[in-house]
Amino acid sequence: MSTTTERVFTPRFALVVTSGLCYFMALGMLLPVVPQFVKHELGGNDVAVGVAVGAFFVGAVLLRPFAGRIGDRVGRRVLIVVGGLIVGSAGLLYVFASALVPLVVVRLLAGIGEAAFFVGAASMVTDLAPEARRGEAISYWSIAVYGGLAFGPLLGNVLLDDDHFDRVWLTSATLAFMAGAIGLFTRDVASLDRTSAPDAPRPPLISRAALAPGTVLFLGLIGLAGFTEFVPLYVKQIGMDDSSGVFLLYGGLILALRLLGARVPDRIGPFTAGTIATGTSAAGLLIMAAFAEPIGLYAGTVVFSIGMSFLYPAMLTLALTGLPANERGSAVGTVSSFFDLSQGVGALLLGVVAALTGYRGAFVAGALLGLAALALLRGSTDARTRASVGHGAAALASASIEPDHP
Repeated sequence: MSTTTERVFTPRFALVVTSGLCYFMALGMLLPVVPQFVKHELGGNDVAVGVAVGAFFVGAVLLRPFAGRIGDRVGRRVLIVVGGLIVGSAGLLYVFASALVPLVVVRLLAGIGEAAFFVGAASMVTDLAPEARRGEAISYWSIAVYGGLAFGPLLGNVLLDDDHFDRVWLTSATLAFMAGAIGLFTRDVASLDRTSAPDAPRPPLISRAALAPGTVLFLGLIGLAGFTEFVPLYVKQIGMDDSSGVFLLYGGLILALRLLGARVPDRIGPFTAGTIATGTSAAGLLIMAAFAEPIGLYAGTVVFSIGMSFLYPAMLTLALTGLPANERGSAVGTVSSFFDLSQGVGALLLGVVAALTGYRGAFVAGALLGLAALALLRGSTDARTRASVGHGAAALASASIEPDHP
């Protein structure tokens, strides 16, 4: 049994985080650039922006469950390396996307690579973490995720400089290739060796243990799709030059909260952390919608960031509770499939809402779905969710709760 005195941030752990930071910088660069490319270079409307943004997550969700099974049977390292190579190759193909359909195809391909990389890296992080400190490890992993989301958009806007889209695509591709190259030096944990045996039981394609936390994540993160999709366009309406400052504030706050509050999901339990997350993220979106000026956008971003900092660690911690090593990849794949669905469906759904009501209406719609996530979490019948009330991850790890499996 792991104890809370075991180290979380080891050299092996740091290597995965470094690979992830390169990878999410590659993705973060594209957040403010793709909507502008669709609007200004391809002449698309808000629905077209939603289609282009959402295609990435559609591609990811198609592979995500299979990536989890591959990771459980043959290891996480191969997913990290192959995923980085696919996303890097897709980055090169952006150069040739001169219409919406080719761009959507490239985004689909990039999403497939994203599914492989993310499942491999996130699963390896949880493998390397002591069981009672898994929430803390997931928070530290967020250094990579939100470091990329904080500084990637800033780099993307600097390189873009009005219309130099090719510079953005090529730099993003280079960073993705670097992530895959660093992945070559990672190592799977020894406990996964037996999962590649011919007679080993097949890990589930869809983890039933992750369905309830994943659904909460799905509803809670649709607002994030609207935030990343429309803030780069919304800022022009309220007199701002670009969105890099907003994304820097968002990513920087989440980094700070994840680092300073890394142990919060373990100490207060995923139920309480998830309650805080869904409530504050909805409140942040409502502030953005209510005050159509820079101060309103910045204030709403601060509150929204608080919610986003806790939501994913809380739900993934809950999904992984009590699972053996050879089923964690499946759980990570299932939970992250809900993430992809939220961004793909959310981009399309909120794209339609924005076309009908404007960007502020899209923020309101995202907030309402966040409140639905809160209601679902509070009313969940999942046994592990109920048991987590008032308990941290250490208590959950020792609880005699057997997750369901197909």
